[in-house]
Amino acid sequence: MLSKTLEKALNEQVSVEAHASYAYLAMASWCEQQGMTGAAKFFFAQSTEERSHMLKIFNYINSVKGHALAPAVKQPSVKFKGIVEMVKEALANEQKVTASVYKVSELAQDEKDYATYNFMQYYVDEQREEEVLFNHILERIELIGTEGMGKYYIDKELEALTGGSAPTAEKAAN
Repeated sequence: MLSKTLEKALNEQVSVEAHASYAYLAMASWCEQQGMTGAAKFFFAQSTEERSHMLKIFNYINSVKGHALAPAVKQPSVKFKGIVEMVKEALANEQKVTASVYKVSELAQDEKDYATYNFMQYYVDEQREEEVLFNHILERIELIGTEGMGKYYIDKELEALTGGSAPTAEKAAN
């Protein structure tokens, strides 16, 4: 049985994951407005991944006889100065998610709820991968630069991370 304290922390994690999903959705939209369809595809995929994380936690809460709550989601940033600033914001968002994951993991360990602690290890590993990914993207952007053809090559680099040609928002929704 899930403690009320851990149930609350997991529901907060559901909210954190939902916000991350919406933030990536906003980034995908911005990229499309900039003509960066490959980057948009990457951020649509990130949004979908975060949503799946949210649902996995939501379902876990209910499976252990807690009460999962549908989160209210604060409007994410929708305006960005450029691709570099946007990726830096994405990294900062991932770092916030990591801190939240660690908080839930520590709480589960403190409460000796080993099932929840074990469940959260997936997210610990996932967050390490996400932070590495966004640091790598920032390194690639620095190497490529944003002047001249730089924006084009950055778009192609991000598209390559998703493994295919870029969809429009309409195709991503289907």
